[in-house]
Amino acid sequence: MNDHGGTRAPGITLTAGPLLMRPWREEDVPVLLEAYDDPAMRQWIRTPASTPEEAARWLELQDEGWESGTRFSFAVTDTARGGELVGNLVLKRLGPDTERAEVGYWTAAWARGRGVAPRALEALTDWAFTAFADEGLVRLELLHQVDNVASCRVAEKAGYAFTELLSALPPEFPLDGHLHVREEPLRPDGTVVTQRGDVEPGVSPAGSSDSR
Repeated sequence: MNDHGGTRAPGITLTAGPLLMRPWREEDVPVLLEAYDDPAMRQWIRTPASTPEEAARWLELQDEGWESGTRFSFAVTDTARGGELVGNLVLKRLGPDTERAEVGYWTAAWARGRGVAPRALEALTDWAFTAFADEGLVRLELLHQVDNVASCRVAEKAGYAFTELLSALPPEFPLDGHLHVREEPLRPDGTVVTQRGDVEPGVSPAGSSDSR
């Protein structure tokens, strides 16, 4: 177990301007339910959270991800708007392959059009390459269904280059998908350049889109 797992959602926070990303909390359930009460978002999300029970289970899954060191989920809040919860970010480790991981995100309907997702994703990207540098992480992948145009724009703005057209896998993925990749840059001597973002490993109170 690495230092990033083995505990219930530690007090790790990331920042990007007024955006503050921190682990999800039990008191976020009402806003989580409100965010999921959006047909446009439910179109891309695989794990339901339409009832208080489903929302509580969703939060349990996020905690379990932190405990196992396989899934690191952050609630995105806007400090310029009183800490309004505006989205979700997640970093998923892909089994024993420590060189790559997957990112996902969603933005609440009331916060779209404010540039939340690209800024938050940049912060998550910098944190991931820094936090897991010693484990050899050099590649982050972002996947979305081909008709999710908004997610494609977010990927491009955050520096995730379109790499591959993925074949549909019905019934779960009825349409083709896009694979976007961002790799840790290399120095001229071939060693990895670590991108350090605005990361605060302090003790803040603690307690995707997963489109493909």
